[in-house]
Amino acid sequence: MAKNHLVLIEPEIPYNTGNIARTCVVTGSALHLVRPFGFRLTSRQIERAGMDYWDKVDVTIWDSWQEFATFADEKERTGTQILYVETRTPHSLGDLVASGEVMMVFGSESSGLPQAMMDAHPERLLRIPMLPGQRSLNLSNSAAIVLYEVLRQQGYEGLTQ
Repeated sequence: MAKNHLVLIEPEIPYNTGNIARTCVVTGSALHLVRPFGFRLTSRQIERAGMDYWDKVDVTIWDSWQEFATFADEKERTGTQILYVETRTPHSLGDLVASGEVMMVFGSESSGLPQAMMDAHPERLLRIPMLPGQRSLNLSNSAAIVLYEVLRQQGYEGLTQ
């Protein structure tokens, strides 16, 4: 089974992070959290959102997106496909061809991905289709949508169908 990764750059809302952690557990995906956070990881809201899943989460915490970027570059050199999910790109989820290990990177709820990250990887930017003029979907919904499209393309390997 390919190990997939969900990456949250500077997450702000504990409920979103908890929901995404739960999604990672039930799909066997790794979670990467990039500081700074808009909450404390020990806060009751994040524990409530993740419910009893926190002890099962394969989580890595990074001190900055630059530190994470060094890790992502190394993963890419070893064959991991890296996607940067953002509303400000013409490349659609419908264009995605997922293969092997996939890392999906999401920005903060209020500002999205850092511009420097988008500028460095314009060919890997991907958006979820939605009606024109709408700002964005909820972060935890977006993460689930993209992850499950990747899993679908991987044949739901290792998951009960």
